[in-house]
Amino acid sequence: MKSLLFLALAGVSLGACAGDQSPPSTANATGADAARVAARPAANTPEARAREALRSLDPAMPIERVVDAPIPGFQAAIIGGQVVYVSDDGKYLLQGTAYDIAARKDLGEEAMKALRVELMRDMPLEDRIVFAPANPKYTVTVFTDIECGYCRKLHGEIARINQQGIAVQYVAFPRMGLGSDDYRKMVSVWCAADPKQALTDAKNDRPVPTRECTNPVALQYRLGQRMGLTGTPMILAPDGTALGGYLPPEQLRAALDQLAAGKAPVASTATGSR
Repeated sequence: MKSLLFLALAGVSLGACAGDQSPPSTANATGADAARVAARPAANTPEARAREALRSLDPAMPIERVVDAPIPGFQAAIIGGQVVYVSDDGKYLLQGTAYDIAARKDLGEEAMKALRVELMRDMPLEDRIVFAPANPKYTVTVFTDIECGYCRKLHGEIARINQQGIAVQYVAFPRMGLGSDDYRKMVSVWCAADPKQALTDAKNDRPVPTRECTNPVALQYRLGQRMGLTGTPMILAPDGTALGGYLPPEQLRAALDQLAAGKAPVASTATGSR
């Protein structure tokens, strides 16, 4: 049942390069998040019944959190970076997109946004590789990989993105998984004396000296999984909105302007691996 559930939940980000699909773990939760993971709901509540029902499918299921769903009679559970809905009595499980027609909102995405904001706080600014104009109007967090074609395309336009008034804070997501050559190369990038130049070199197939140090690559990878990332790049607005995969600079600025105006941004339309 575990493999069936996660196969059903798994997806590929729009405009993204597909990567390792192993389910994320909450074993590396830190600080306040660790306290939340360790917390247990009161017995015989809708949350407790939902958790019990999910654990009956798989005792090791990585349940991130369970909260009241906007759908009456259901709890929303975040599992492996995806949202499912469990009835308050624990009898029924619903998978798929729940859409609020009047508000024109994906209810699962709304739940994920709140989680992403919290998890982004676990990634210090000094652990990110930042490309920014002097006075940015917007700042986005971008989960990136050095081998992914869409990641390379986005980085090839980083100057134009900065010209649009957008700062890019890169975090690592080696899509081939921890322990892969991809992962080791990204560690070398993050450990370089000049990570910005090393990242640019790696994305252009220029050699980056092998280095090791205390680095955030594995932690950022796991946080990305918990945020619902299954491919790269994933562009996140400060409020946790996922803006899709690759977006041209002008389209990215338009999406951020729409978000700032309280409108739903237009997501990336590019798909597939490159």
